[in-house]
Amino acid sequence: MTAIANGQVQRTGRAVRSGLHVMLTDAVVADTPRFFAPGAAAKVTAGLVRHPRRVARRVTGLTSELTRAAIGRSQLAPASGDRRFGDPAWEGNWLLRELLQAYLAVGQAVDGLITDARVDWRAERQARLAADNLLDALAPTNFPWSNPTVMKEIVDTGGANLTKGLRRLAADVSKLRLPATVDTSKFELGRNLATTPGAVVLRTEVFELIQYQPQTEQVREVPVLFVPPTINKFYVLDLAPGRSLVEYLVGQGQQVFMMSWRNPTEAQGHFDLDTYAEAVADARAAAASISNQDAVHVAAACSGGIITAGLLGHLVDSGRLADVASLTLMVCALDNTRAGTVSALTSRDLAAVAVAESARKGYLDGKALAGVFTWLRPNDLVWSYVVNNYLLGKAPPAFDVLYWNQDTVRLAAGLHRDFIRIALENSLVEAGALTVLGSPIDLSRVDIDVYAVAGVSDHIVPWQNAYRSARLFGGRRRFVLSRSGHIQALVNPPSPDSRSSFRVTEDVPKDAEAFLAEAPKNPGSWWSDWDRWLADRSGALSKAPRTLGNRDFKAQAKAPGTYVFAL
Repeated sequence: MTAIANGQVQRTGRAVRSGLHVMLTDAVVADTPRFFAPGAAAKVTAGLVRHPRRVARRVTGLTSELTRAAIGRSQLAPASGDRRFGDPAWEGNWLLRELLQAYLAVGQAVDGLITDARVDWRAERQARLAADNLLDALAPTNFPWSNPTVMKEIVDTGGANLTKGLRRLAADVSKLRLPATVDTSKFELGRNLATTPGAVVLRTEVFELIQYQPQTEQVREVPVLFVPPTINKFYVLDLAPGRSLVEYLVGQGQQVFMMSWRNPTEAQGHFDLDTYAEAVADARAAAASISNQDAVHVAAACSGGIITAGLLGHLVDSGRLADVASLTLMVCALDNTRAGTVSALTSRDLAAVAVAESARKGYLDGKALAGVFTWLRPNDLVWSYVVNNYLLGKAPPAFDVLYWNQDTVRLAAGLHRDFIRIALENSLVEAGALTVLGSPIDLSRVDIDVYAVAGVSDHIVPWQNAYRSARLFGGRRRFVLSRSGHIQALVNPPSPDSRSSFRVTEDVPKDAEAFLAEAPKNPGSWWSDWDRWLADRSGALSKAPRTLGNRDFKAQAKAPGTYVFAL
């Protein structure tokens, strides 16, 4: 739906562009982004035919708003976070202002018509997504004659920007690729990304385990083990210096271990949820041995959280939950209820086709997955670069997160199948509906302390789903909502100049929206809050080890290891 506050217009149908399971299906079976939804369009049209008065009201309202825009009396304005219309000319030039307000009025009317059609939930969500994509593509900022920044550049360069842009466009078209989002020549793993000192202390056919060098004279006794996503490389958690969560934690005296997943090929197509859950158990055992501790904090991000939740359910069933000191879930959805959702955007038939196709190949192609991710945020990852690369004739920026985003990995067919099934059946919510390593999973029996963090503008994992996921566990729970999106919620370093903030609840009451409305904002990064939370559960300080690994787990290669370089 369209939200209007103080004249600002923002389409709120963005929540439909979410859900890991949607990405995992589309990456296999979708040949084009979701610009078209003929079935949903037919239902919306039929619904509007049944309610002609509603259509008439919308048309009248649109006509009135267009008239107000033409005579300079419209109050419509883009949402405060919409960077497309940041040029002052959109407000200062009467013609551009009228064009912008007309664009916003049309979007508002289309959104209202979809609401008025009163179709079923699935058709409504599909129609909103298609309409949003189309409206985004037709934004006046995407055309040189209606983008003031581009027009100024044409004047300043005598049109040289368009010449450069045409060359870039021709090169991209010849290679059938979307506009480049990052200057990859500016980054190198181990040089300016993933630079925190450490060593690989365990290598299996599934993962490498990195132990990071302590940076303080004393360290906390209980170590932290990171379980990164399986659909991306681990170094989003050890990004550039000053923006690395790993670097921050070792600087605070925490002992840190990181799993680096192997990039699977056809030969590893059989790797499934049990394979990865057992790998996390092996990594936990190694971290416990090296730190000489019985229990280990486990911090899992995104899809790594799904794997870790399954392992914890197995540990409960086998009487070994004490092996884990606490669980941290980062932008992770275990409860997939309307998580953008499979019932709205992905049918069981499509999911079955996706699973069959990845089984045939042995893996889900990471580049295809990245393409789906891109079309979940077309304004940020497509149209802004159409403007930058082709209309302004500029090279894409050197941005570490976007470099990491394009550094894709494959997903083993077995794990792809299991992720899809978990999403379709929402089996982590119902006790006993999922079996991991031979154990029926009941997360309510996992009564350890849980710290869960989500991003309020996350387009992959809606924060409400992360919130409900935290409620699945039986122990004490702390839920933190960052003002960021999916990746920026992870890459959120403390800084005096940062505009970051977060909300916190210890109780995690059932009503998520009430929490959002009532919880005060805390200025700064949640990293500091998490560090204090960990410190309370990490035992005493002890002398930092001089060497990495131990007799059973010897250091064998420098961080960031070897698996992270595999193409």
